[in-house]
Amino acid sequence: MNEKLPYYPYSEYLKSKYQEKVYKLPVNLPLTCPNRLLGEGCTFCAESGTGFEALSNQLSVREQLEKTRIHIEKKYHAHKFIAYFQNYTNTFLPAERFREYLEEALSVPDIVEIAVSTRPDCIREDYLDILQEISRSHEVQITIELGLQTVNYHTLQQINRGHGLAEYIDAVLRIRPYGFDICTHMILNLPQDDTEDAIESAKIISALKTNVVKVHSLYIAKNTRLCEAYENGTITLCSKEDYLFRLMMFLEYLDPSIAVERLFSRIPSEDAVFCNWGTSWWKLKDELLMMMKENSSYQGKHYDYLDGAALRLLD
Repeated sequence: MNEKLPYYPYSEYLKSKYQEKVYKLPVNLPLTCPNRLLGEGCTFCAESGTGFEALSNQLSVREQLEKTRIHIEKKYHAHKFIAYFQNYTNTFLPAERFREYLEEALSVPDIVEIAVSTRPDCIREDYLDILQEISRSHEVQITIELGLQTVNYHTLQQINRGHGLAEYIDAVLRIRPYGFDICTHMILNLPQDDTEDAIESAKIISALKTNVVKVHSLYIAKNTRLCEAYENGTITLCSKEDYLFRLMMFLEYLDPSIAVERLFSRIPSEDAVFCNWGTSWWKLKDELLMMMKENSSYQGKHYDYLDGAALRLLD
């Protein structure tokens, strides 16, 4: 655990893994996701997906990585990079085309890891086999990022996620034998969810031994069905204070060995009607740290519920 932070930061996780700072370079592929093809997609998903920081998908994978690398290398004096296939569902394309994109990314020097963002219902062994072949032949690490968002299957249905909790469990169990890192994406303030859902989310991803968690505070992008519901007053969002409390409790029940990549969303203000209660993410972080300090809170404080916990009464 970091001496300065009451949780295990992703930056420290990467540094222990690669012995220096490593930076993500986003890749935006010309694809979509099955949920958009089968219907209107998730209620929170904008037309551009989630890749607000990514370059145009009209550029090749190599061009995107090289352009972003120049900027990151100059700004942070970086030497190692992660090719992050970020936007939409990056395994939702023919398997051999998937392989070609991965191979192209590794034509850029100093790529030490490939991170693939996808949905739990788009994980299959032939795609995992390709990732394993790529990892071995190029000696790179693999991380698969799964968008779960919440373990509350009623909420998943409400936001038209297109999958339930079982698909996430299935995906994790299929990935685990390959030895790839797993990063789970969570949103702790979806309409209908509460603190108990946040706690249960922490417990389930801890039990399934995810390696990294990326927490997003819900933002409402313009021109989405969630935006329409928000502006019509048919949904309400929790307060900033409630979210910070949920986040604190989520961390307290989270396995302390799980790295925390993000705590709050970031989106250009011109693209959203709501984000972070009109507060900057770094101010929210300061408020969270103050709340945790006042409550003697830290990641894993209540991580005592696994491994036949009730049997300890007999000890």
